[in-house]
Amino acid sequence: MNKQHNIVDLARELGRAISEMRTFMRQNLQVKIREQNVDITFELLEILGILFRKDGVNQQEIADVIVKDKSSMTYLIDNLEKRGMVERREDQNDRRSKLIYLTEKGRALEKELNPWIREMYEKATMGMEMNDLQVALSQIQKMNENLRKQ
Repeated sequence: MNKQHNIVDLARELGRAISEMRTFMRQNLQVKIREQNVDITFELLEILGILFRKDGVNQQEIADVIVKDKSSMTYLIDNLEKRGMVERREDQNDRRSKLIYLTEKGRALEKELNPWIREMYEKATMGMEMNDLQVALSQIQKMNENLRKQ
């Protein structure tokens, strides 16, 4: 077997492992959400997670990150808006565009969820070294960039 074939097989396994990790994280969060009686779906939580990191994002940017089509995004954002978690505001740089912002209720949920999310990541990284995670992150980012270029 040549070197390129081995790297392709390893990349395939890495992709599977990332997908499996995402599934486990989703399951962990859903269990915690049910235990704590929080009325939110994982899809809504994905959107909120983006806004927790950077408030005031346009709908298309969110859709690009969580890989949802425009109609699905509209439905999900409408749902969050009805729940009082987010609000749409006009983009001062482009009046045709709306930016999505967390409300006070959305920020309160962030404070409630952060300990669970931190606990999940602490569990996931048990026995790992910071340097190993930095190298893994760097390599995954490089793979993402390579795929984005095509």
